[in-house]
Amino acid sequence: MTRLAACCVAVIAACSANTERAAPASQHRHYGRNYFPNVELRTQDNRKVRFYDDLLKDKIVVLNLFYSHCTGSCPPVMHNLSRVQKILKDRIGKDIFIYSISIKPEEDTPEVLAEYAKFMDVGPGWYLLTGTPDDIELIRHKLGYIDPDPKRDADKSNHIGMVRYGNEPLERWGATPGFGKPEWIARSILFVDNPNTGVVR
Repeated sequence: MTRLAACCVAVIAACSANTERAAPASQHRHYGRNYFPNVELRTQDNRKVRFYDDLLKDKIVVLNLFYSHCTGSCPPVMHNLSRVQKILKDRIGKDIFIYSISIKPEEDTPEVLAEYAKFMDVGPGWYLLTGTPDDIELIRHKLGYIDPDPKRDADKSNHIGMVRYGNEPLERWGATPGFGKPEWIARSILFVDNPNTGVVR
């Protein structure tokens, strides 16, 4: 396991330690507004959104990092998410949302992302997101997509192909390899909605 993967697993374990508890009182929440940055991003439709208020708050979410010209881990992970979108059907855009965040926002303008969305068969409820480099970096660090080696961390081609998912109001967070079977990814996402079932509804 690479140091980046080990770091990500450690963050995931910390986030997921209390998944069976009821949602804590809002003033005591750890992974809420006080943790996630509320920076402004733009969707592939060039719509302004706030990362916490508009995208995370009170939702079940799926997140990954990518960039449109990536030839490594991005295409297979994005294709898997496209299949997950079809498995979860009408829940995507209703109570489950997918957010793919570009780590090369200088290149990935909303116009570029709109073309990429067509190529990946992105449907309603799945947003490709860009923003300022500083804001994207802040989100990347908060989601735990980091390597303790600064040199490796600065190399965008080293980004890990993990998919983060969470139930924001219940503070249930986890992650799964983006290279896994889409059916497994879908079951993992549904687990944070109801840990007693992995059935795709």
